[in-house]
Parts: sequence; C-alpha cells; structure tokens
Amino acid sequence: MGKHTAVRMCVACRRMRPTQELIRFVRDSGTDAVMADPEKKRFGRGAYICRNPECVRLAAKKKGLERHFKRPVSAMLYAAAEEWIINQGQNDLKG
Repeated sequence: MGKHTAVRMCVACRRMRPTQELIRFVRDSGTDAVMADPEKKRFGRGAYICRNPECVRLAAKKKGLERHFKRPVSAMLYAAAEEWIINQGQNDLKG
C-alpha cells in the first residue's frame, strides 16, 4: 500500500491539491492576524492557496482569505506570497 497524501482545496481556484503544492495561511489566536505558514506547523485552522502567482492574485481579488477567516487580511500578505512564489521560496513570507 502507498503512503497517504493529504489534499486541501485552494481558496482561489477551488482545486484539490496535495499540501506540498499549496501555501498554508493561519490566523494567530493571540493577535487575530492572518499570516503565512510555509512550514505548515502553526497551530490553528488553515487556508490554502496554490503555489502559483495567478492563484494568489485571484485569491486577493475574490478575498478568499478574508472569507475563510472572516476578518480583514492585509494586501501586503498577498503581495508577499506572490513575491515568495516568484522568487521560489528565497524570501520569508511575512505580512
């Protein structure tokens, strides 16, 4: 038997993908700020976006993270995620 691969849905394109192909975002319980979780180790409910700049732009346009977490999300977070994808993970995701 093969090893199970976890799949999640992108909040932008709504496609199911393995978690390795997605960026995880999580809401910090202390500050209620939404932040990227590239290591996928933070505690809390997560939302996922494909590692594709077009999906990040679509998520920003559709307010995918705002809908998922039911709170405002900084446009800088979307911009940082897009920049990180373009630079293939060389920059930290902060916003």
